[in-house]
Formats: sequence, C-alpha cells, structure tokens
Amino acid sequence: MDNPTKVVFFHRRPRKYGNFSVEFIYNSIRENLPQSFRGFKSTATYESQGIWKRLYIAIEAIFRQGDVNHITGDVHFLTTFLKKKRTVLTVLDVGFMNHPSERARNVLRFFWLTVPIGRAALVTTISQATKDEVLKFMKCDPEKIKVVHVPISDDYRPSPKPFNKEKPVILQLGCAPNKNIGRLIEALKPIPCHLEIVGNLAPELENQLKANGMSYQISWNLSEEDIRQKYHACDIVTLISTYEGFGMPIVEANATGRAVITGNILSMPEVAGDAAHLVDPLEVEQMRAGFEKLIHDEAYREQLIANGFVNRKRFTLDKITNDYCTIYKLIANGL
Repeated sequence: MDNPTKVVFFHRRPRKYGNFSVEFIYNSIRENLPQSFRGFKSTATYESQGIWKRLYIAIEAIFRQGDVNHITGDVHFLTTFLKKKRTVLTVLDVGFMNHPSERARNVLRFFWLTVPIGRAALVTTISQATKDEVLKFMKCDPEKIKVVHVPISDDYRPSPKPFNKEKPVILQLGCAPNKNIGRLIEALKPIPCHLEIVGNLAPELENQLKANGMSYQISWNLSEEDIRQKYHACDIVTLISTYEGFGMPIVEANATGRAVITGNILSMPEVAGDAAHLVDPLEVEQMRAGFEKLIHDEAYREQLIANGFVNRKRFTLDKITNDYCTIYKLIANGL
C-alpha cells in the first residue's frame, strides 16, 4: 500500500468570544478522511492580529507543511509562506469588503484575496454566492475556484415536537452585526412569541428587547450538545441576515425538523433551496409577514419541514469529505 497523502489543516486561533467557529467542521472532515489520506491539524499559536503575531504564525506554518496544505479560513496570508503547488485556500466569505473605508477595502482585498489566491494552487468557497463575490472583487480564472459546501453533523437528527402556535419559540443563533437582530426584534414585536438568542448580545439590542416588552432568553458559550437542545426546543429557526457566506443554521434546522425563515440574498437561498421561507432582510414588514405565515399556515410550514429533510442530504459529511478528497488528489498529483 502506498504511503497515505499527508494533509495539514491550518486553522486560525479560535476567538474567545462572539463567534461560532467553523474549525470544528474541518475537524470532522479530517477525522472522516479515507485511509489514503492522513490528516493533521495545525492551529495558530496566536490570534491573527498585528504584524508580529502574524509573522510568528507564518514562520511556524513553514515547518508544519504536508503533501497538501489546506488553509481553512481567516489566516489567508499563510499562502505567501507555503509551497504554492501544495496549497489549497478556503475563502469562507468576503464580508470584510463591506468595510466603510475605501482605503481599508483596498488593503483587505490585496492581502486577503489578491495575494493569497494568487499564491494558492486551488481555492474553495463554501457557497456559489461567495465564489461570485470573490470573482467580483478580483480577476481570477473561475476554474481555479471550487465550490464545496459545509457539512452538517450527523448529530443533527429529526426531533419531532408539537408546534406551539400560541407562543412559538423562535431561535436565533449569532449576534454579529450581519445577523440583523435589530430588525428581527422590530418584526417580532407585535407577535406573541419567545425569542431564544444564542450569542453575546450587545447591550443596546437587549435594551431594545426590554423596551418592547418581549419574552426572550440570551445564552452564550454553549456546548454543541446545548445548541442542539436549543434546536429541539424551538418551533422556528430564524437567520434573516444581511450577509452570510453559508448559513449553517438553515440546514441544522432542516435536519432537526424545524421551520426556517431566512434572507433572500447571497448564499441563503442557495443553501435553503425550497426548504425555507425567504424574505428581504431589509424589510421589517416582509419579515413579520413571513413569521405570521409560518405560525398560522400549517400546511405550508409542514411542507417546508418535509423539504428540509430532503435538502439536508446535500450537506452530509461523507459527500463533503469526498469533494475535498477530489481536490486533495489534484494537489497531491500536481494538478
């Protein structure tokens, strides 16, 4: 038997608060690799901040290279220091190109897109929408960028629950500015419901909840099992973001058997397919009407849930691992 191909997954240093990291996804892929591959994890010693810490991260990466080097996001600059023909870069999103300063956007585009993509043998994005955005901001051969979606853990399984029509529990995961919490609160204000928020909510948004007299609970630093229990206990999952590179809660809700309402822009329709109610994230009245429809139209709600079980099959761990293995073989064989 030939020696297995050594694949090194380069991870950023996980942030302490406020982010739902995708590192655990690549851990799952690494652990699911077939015997022809051996996966290794290289986590940066420091967070990607400042020149000196980034330089240290880059130097340590030089000495950790494998037959295939997979940069899994955020630390894009590592491509400059790794063997180009052996490196695949994953671009999770390009939300940084929404920075209000044109000068900052130009710097970010150069150091997080132009140089890293130029220095990688292949690039993956987690949605077609992200690939389209990358191509909008820089010139690149479209064939160099492969779309590989995010796998959803098999731990997310159907969990039947009677729908609480009188006071549904609505689950929101994440509190970053793109999660659109302010408009979500406005949309739900007149609707009898309980809002479950997972994340470290900004004080001004909690004040908005209190001012509107809403029923709510805020939780953060939860384990994966705790988060799954949140899905089991809820009636509707909401992800009406102004920006998403993928949108994992959509598919996690599909797998659990919960109705989903999400945005009609960027990656969200791509990920949701016909298994979610789509609304404009900038239109509060449209958001509110979407919640009302999910609550009161049982046939429609049940159809979305049924569609969700089918949609979830597009994002199995085996399928996504297979997609990455195809890319790793190309890299290992010199394309």
